[in-house]
Amino acid sequence: MCGLAGVIDLTGRREPDRAMVARMGAVLFHRGPDDSGTLFAPGIGVSHRRLSIVGVENGQQPIFNEDRTIAVLCNGELFDYTERKAELQARGHVFRTDSDCELIVHLYEEHGEDLFEHLKGQFAFVLIDFTKRLVLLARDRVGICPLFWSQQGNAVYFGSEIKALIASGVVAPVADVKGLDHLFTFFALSSRRTMFEGVQSILPGHYLRIAFRSDGKAAEVAERRYWDLDFPDWGDEDDPADESFLIDEFEAKFQRAVEVRLRADVPVAGYLSGGVDSAYVLAMAAKVSGRPLPSFTVKVPDPTLDEEENAAEAARHIGGAATVVEAGPAFIADRYAELIRAAESPVLDTSCAALLALSQEVHGQGFKAVLTGEGADEGFAGYVWFKIREIGRKLDFGDSFRPSTGISRVARKWAAPNLGFGDFARIDSLIAGPHAQSVMYNLVATSRDLYYSQDLKERLGSFVAYQDLELDLDRLRRWHPLNRSLYLGYKLHLPGLLLSQKGDRVAMANSVETRYPFLDEEVISFAARIHPRFKLRRGLKDKYLLRQAAMRLLPEAVAQRRKAMFRAPLAETFLSSPPSFVRDLVSRESLARAGYFDVERVRRDCELLARGEGGKLGTFASLGLGGVVATQLWHHLYLGGGLCDLPCSADHRDLAGQSKFELSSARS
Repeated sequence: MCGLAGVIDLTGRREPDRAMVARMGAVLFHRGPDDSGTLFAPGIGVSHRRLSIVGVENGQQPIFNEDRTIAVLCNGELFDYTERKAELQARGHVFRTDSDCELIVHLYEEHGEDLFEHLKGQFAFVLIDFTKRLVLLARDRVGICPLFWSQQGNAVYFGSEIKALIASGVVAPVADVKGLDHLFTFFALSSRRTMFEGVQSILPGHYLRIAFRSDGKAAEVAERRYWDLDFPDWGDEDDPADESFLIDEFEAKFQRAVEVRLRADVPVAGYLSGGVDSAYVLAMAAKVSGRPLPSFTVKVPDPTLDEEENAAEAARHIGGAATVVEAGPAFIADRYAELIRAAESPVLDTSCAALLALSQEVHGQGFKAVLTGEGADEGFAGYVWFKIREIGRKLDFGDSFRPSTGISRVARKWAAPNLGFGDFARIDSLIAGPHAQSVMYNLVATSRDLYYSQDLKERLGSFVAYQDLELDLDRLRRWHPLNRSLYLGYKLHLPGLLLSQKGDRVAMANSVETRYPFLDEEVISFAARIHPRFKLRRGLKDKYLLRQAAMRLLPEAVAQRRKAMFRAPLAETFLSSPPSFVRDLVSRESLARAGYFDVERVRRDCELLARGEGGKLGTFASLGLGGVVATQLWHHLYLGGGLCDLPCSADHRDLAGQSKFELSSARS
């Protein structure tokens, strides 16, 4: 993958400042250290950083169509490039590069804005139609590739990472406290909202359309959705009596998904955890390619968390060189500032730092692309909360008599006694819930009440993060309840955490592209249409059909191994024996200066950890306290420094000395 950064003058007249665009592109060097390119025209300036994986010799961007009336600059991979290129050539199109991204300009020639249904892969791109004076900014279906934007006056600033927008000198880094509330509710940012006020993420399956006006007035930025995950109506799912036909079909689709993701002009490796998902990916890759891929595994030196031995068992069966990277608490703490810089947001899940180290090792061994197993749990109901919800639903009678709804609300009330049943009913109305994740998100959100300062609570008022979610509630209500929960996972957990903080941001920080066979369009569609019993069997056997298919390539012990979520130690990572920068971040002075958190409550719990009494906190308070550290560190790195002795970005030093609330008030 690559990096994009640019400016669009909405009047379509002024060419953006070239030095500014160069600065924006320069901060994305890590996303594309192999090559660079620029495009300037009236109304638009774009910088492109290239990580050369396909079409290494001649895939420089921008890429034009035959008469240079259409141009594209792209971050991503279109995996069915070979087949689509042949089809387009048969229709008379002339290709001038070996880059898969050249498909986009020719598909646009054929289909205009309907090109998206013909794009298969992971991508974010800017397309310019010089004849129609039209610009499109687009993102792939499930949100593998990031793309951010901000409108400032009559200009749009965009980039693969927010730091590119800040580097313009026009988009000021100001905290959006509602974005922070997303993290302390879902431990993910999964809507348009980011941690920066006025900076938005283009939603997965969406694009922005900017059509320059002939009268020279500023164009409007129109957002359009071209795709969303869909399920059959409840009762209309594919449910054959003979499951072998479904296993055969899934195996064929998955084999194709792996095969096309092995296409590259550079070697491809794979991530291997202790579960069936990544093991099945690498076993299928070995079958398709005729040789095992090199694998990379994280070792956490805690017997309750470590998956090394399970991964080693799979590696011995699959074969290939296996690398293990050890990531203990000190290791993670040492890399946390680097993680926050990469993620551009607080990160509550400490295992993201371990994955950052894993990508460093991948890069160090000369690899640019890895296969990974994310997306299987969302497609085939792999998480424990799906089981809990389906067991509870056995008390329900259809969709009219649902005691499980009351049970869910009682459980949430027990976890958060300060909230009323009306609050839970309001949340459920916003998501057509409750869902399998509802209790878990409620437990995560208890740290809001523990640690938010009174000022922050007053600023948020009645806001709840659920208000920002883009869910089609009418469609949701027509689906089987398990599919409703899977949909929420695709919309929240997947793009906001797994593909971002655990995916693109930690991998591309080290110039590594992650590829996801379980997020292939055909695999997603297949998983969506089959009956829930092939995903969760009798409420207990998760990923049933996937495991049955995996049995054909893997030992039963690997294919049927129980799901264990990969995680690392939580707040104790930093606070049981904190390094100096962490002590500074959670000092009374720094906490008061940033203004987000209750100083006395945070200090009390930090001292509890320092005394070795962290067990009194509980998992979700520990998660929240780790979030306090991460938020303080993010504030220091991006909002001007002054909270610890770590260096912050020079681009932000003019904001030093001002609190987040002063900045926000000055611009509101």
